[in-house]
Amino acid sequence: MADDEQPERTDSAAPRIFQADQPDGVPPLELTGERTLPDVPAENYWYRRHSVVYEWIRARVGGLTVVDLACGEGYGSEILARTASDVIGVDANPDAHAHAEARYGRPGLRFERTLIDAFDEPRDAVVFLQTIEHVTNPGEILDHCRGLVSYSDHAVAYVSTPNVLTLAPEGEDRSGNPWHVHEYRPEEFRRLCSDHFADVEIFGLHHARALRVHQIAIERFGWDSIHPKLKLTGPFYDRFVPAISEHDFALVSERERSLDGALDLLAVMRP
Repeated sequence: MADDEQPERTDSAAPRIFQADQPDGVPPLELTGERTLPDVPAENYWYRRHSVVYEWIRARVGGLTVVDLACGEGYGSEILARTASDVIGVDANPDAHAHAEARYGRPGLRFERTLIDAFDEPRDAVVFLQTIEHVTNPGEILDHCRGLVSYSDHAVAYVSTPNVLTLAPEGEDRSGNPWHVHEYRPEEFRRLCSDHFADVEIFGLHHARALRVHQIAIERFGWDSIHPKLKLTGPFYDRFVPAISEHDFALVSERERSLDGALDLLAVMRP
């Protein structure tokens, strides 16, 4: 399913949007398209699409030391810290770092403001989600990730990226997101990961439940041409998007379902 068949995302032509209802003393972040944010109703599809992967990883890093590289707003680091023994969220953006420290800082969870390739504290697990498409040196970053976990008995790295086959509009080679340097096809992403890690397993994120029904309505029944004619676009999506939850996505092994139709690709890698 192409990007234009997913719930609409705020773009640069829209009015400026900030996070709502932040705790006292926590500066709200602006939705720019560079990173996803919680507490923005119109962004909920993308936030849940990302947080479901953090939740999946959370269930697998219990008792481990973890670094969340390019952690952004910090919500993912907080999810990981619910089971991990120690989590460090790393981001170079000063606004995101200040927000994350103010909102999520607590024992077992801390944030460092630095470049991802400058962080050098050994960890059991590296989490690097939805960011490799933003960098010009993906191989060097993967080597750095491998080095961070190479001395651990548990050594594992989790790296995700959008699947350009479903992100880009039909007939296009890329989505047009100005923050993306390169967008990956499944086999290309696998080759990249396998060049830097010995053991690589790829999972695909797919729509489930309400989002699967929505996808079928578009693909089989032309919902995208129906709701504008009935003037239902605003009333429908103003309710539908905020109601999306992690249960409306499914992370599935490539052995069970083709990666070509996946929304995002998650590599689970060991040195």
